[in-house]
Amino acid sequence: MRVAVVVISSKIVSGAEPDQGREAIAQMVLELPGTMVAYDVIPDERNEIRNRLIALCADQADVVLTLGGTGVRPTDWAPEATRDVIEKEVPGIGEAMRLESLKKVRTAMLSRGTAGIRGRTLIVNLPGSLNGAKENLAVILPVLAHTVEKINKRDA
Repeated sequence: MRVAVVVISSKIVSGAEPDQGREAIAQMVLELPGTMVAYDVIPDERNEIRNRLIALCADQADVVLTLGGTGVRPTDWAPEATRDVIEKEVPGIGEAMRLESLKKVRTAMLSRGTAGIRGRTLIVNLPGSLNGAKENLAVILPVLAHTVEKINKRDA
């Protein structure tokens, strides 16, 4: 599985915070199993997110994972930018991640992450915390390969 990762953080882009998660994220992708074909850190700006998602889908990543931008802050735009570019929403992915996360932390109900399909690429919004991203990825892992296979099926 070819996986692109987009970390959405204006703080990392500006240098106000270090990007400490790259190695852990690369390990997460390997465990899918997958190959990381892109890793980008972009600001919390809807147009930037939208443009990057479009470009990564055009490059034929099987899956694009966004990390961050799923909360209720005024700067959190990942779900909106995702909906701007997808052709089909897959709301059950976000619902499943929230349902499982609620068992651990009550603030999970504030996560607005979603998932959808653009062309032959699945886009999934994960939380910005590495722990939250790992836990949410574990929830969808059992259906991830199946979903990618279905998206890429060419017969009707």
